[in-house]
Amino acid sequence: LGLDPGLRHGVKYAVVDEMGEPLRTGTVYPHAPRNQWAEALRELAAACREERVELIAIGNGTASRETDKLASELIRALREEGVEAPQKVTVSEAGASVYSASALAAAELPDYDVTVRGAVSIARRLQDPLAELVKIDPQSIGVGQYQHDVPPAALRRALNDTVEDCVNAVGVNLNSASVPLLAHVAGVGTATAERIVDYRTEHGPFTNRQQLLDVPRLGAKTFRQAAGFIRIRGGEEPLDASAVHPEAYPLARRIIADAQARNGAHWVAGALGTSDGSDPLAGLNPADYVQNSDTQASTEEGTAGVYTVEDIFTELRRPGLDPRGSFRTARFSESVSRFEDVRPGMVLEGTVSNVAAFGAFVDIGVHQDGLVHISQMSRGYVANPHDIVRSGDIVQVRVVEVDSARRRISLSLLVEDES
Repeated sequence: LGLDPGLRHGVKYAVVDEMGEPLRTGTVYPHAPRNQWAEALRELAAACREERVELIAIGNGTASRETDKLASELIRALREEGVEAPQKVTVSEAGASVYSASALAAAELPDYDVTVRGAVSIARRLQDPLAELVKIDPQSIGVGQYQHDVPPAALRRALNDTVEDCVNAVGVNLNSASVPLLAHVAGVGTATAERIVDYRTEHGPFTNRQQLLDVPRLGAKTFRQAAGFIRIRGGEEPLDASAVHPEAYPLARRIIADAQARNGAHWVAGALGTSDGSDPLAGLNPADYVQNSDTQASTEEGTAGVYTVEDIFTELRRPGLDPRGSFRTARFSESVSRFEDVRPGMVLEGTVSNVAAFGAFVDIGVHQDGLVHISQMSRGYVANPHDIVRSGDIVQVRVVEVDSARRRISLSLLVEDES
C-alpha cells in the first residue's frame, strides 16, 4: 500500500501487486480541513484486508508524520480484528512528481490520474526501489545542492554511469524488468530493451538466457555483454539465476561436480549445499581452476582468471546474492513531529539527506532538516564530511540549538556530550 501524504487535497493511496500493477486506488481525507479520520481508517482497513497488504509505504513529504500516525492506528486496528497487520516504512518521494507527470508514467498508467501515479510510485519504491528509480532523471532525485555548478553534460554522464553501475551490480530479472531498467544493462540500451519486452510479451517468459539471441537485432556481441547481468529464476538452466556468465558454465559445472564428489554436496534448484550445512566448496582451491592459454584445460571451458573463478565460488555458495546492504529506515520519535516539538538536548534518530563541504543535513522527521556542522561530527579533525557520513545513512544526533526565528536546527553527532 503506497500512501502519498497531503493535507487539503487528501492522502492518495494505491495498492499494487507483486509486479507493481495497481489493484486499488483512491483518496482519503484524514487531516485538516476535512478531518475525516474514521472514514479514512475504514477505507484503508478494507483495502488492506481485501488485498492482503503486507507493507505500507509512506511518502516523506508534506503531512508525512501525520500520515504515519494514521498508518500506526490502521495497523493497530487490523491487529485488534485478528488480521495479520502489515509493516509501515517511510520512503523518499524525491522525484515522484517528476515521474507522475512524465510520458513514461502516462504510458505505464494511462488510466490513472497524475496524483494517483505518485502513490503507485511510492508503493513500488518500497517494493523494488532500483527498478522504480531508474525511471527518473537522476538529477531529480536530489543529488546535492551544487549540481548546477557542474557542466550539465558531465553531470548527466556521471550520473548515468553510476546508475548503470548500480543496475549491473544488482542484476536484473529478465522476466519482470521494465524497459527503463533493462536499458541500463551493459550493452542493451533503450531500443534493444523495448525489443526484449516486446518479445517477452509476444512469446511469454524467457526460460533460458540463450533465448535472448532470438530477440530481433540482438546479436552475439550484445548477448556477451549483457548475459552476466540478467537473471532468470525458475528457468531451464539453474545457473541462469546467478551472475555466472554462460561462457563460464562448463567451468562452473566442473566445480559443482568436484564439490559433489569430494564433499557430498547437492545441487538443487540452483543452490549448492550440504546436508549438515557445511561449506559445499570446502577443500576446493580456486587456483586449481584458473585457466589460461598455458594450461591444458579443455577448450570447451575456455579461459578463466583467478578473479573469475573466485566470483564463481561466491555465486555457488550464495546464488543470486543481492549485493545491497540490509534495508533499514530511521525511527522517528513519536513525540516529535513538528518543528515546535524539537528541544535542545534531545537525542533523535534521523537520515542524512545531504552532505556539503561544511557539514551534513539530517532529516529528523519534522519537515525541516537539521544541520550537523563539520565541527560537530568528530572530536578529531575532519577534512571532509563525506569521510564521516554519506547521504542515506541513519544516524543518532543530539539537538544543540533551535532557532525559531530562522527555523534552523543545529545538531551534533557527538550524542554523549552534555548539552
